[in-house]
Amino acid sequence: MQWISLGVIVLFGGATLISHNDTFIRWKPTVLYWLMGGALLAGQMFFKKNLIKSLMGAQMELPEHVWRVMSWSWTGFFALMGVANLWVAFNYDLNTWVNFKLFGGIGLMVLFVIGQALFLGKYIKTDEASDS
Repeated sequence: MQWISLGVIVLFGGATLISHNDTFIRWKPTVLYWLMGGALLAGQMFFKKNLIKSLMGAQMELPEHVWRVMSWSWTGFFALMGVANLWVAFNYDLNTWVNFKLFGGIGLMVLFVIGQALFLGKYIKTDEASDS
């Protein structure tokens, strides 16, 4: 995914620099969000593989339905973040979009991760021996 992200950044950043048109750079976060969400969706739907579990399964043991909820939650989050980026990018001026991208996007991501952590807290098994 890092190579794909790099490719999107170079492609859209280069198009912005060559054309002197900020439309390309405004699309970049949406494309990245939708690629990440699309990868999670494709893994779940077409390959019957939960990519979140593949990445994190060795670190924590969770019931299968929790992995599914996490995968669908991240897929939905990435889809909504892409839509939110487009809405702000093309309904507000460049400065507002930059502030949204920097502070709003990061803030929403942090809140979403905190929500995921609270959700996972109910299912993570603790080692009772370490409490003694």
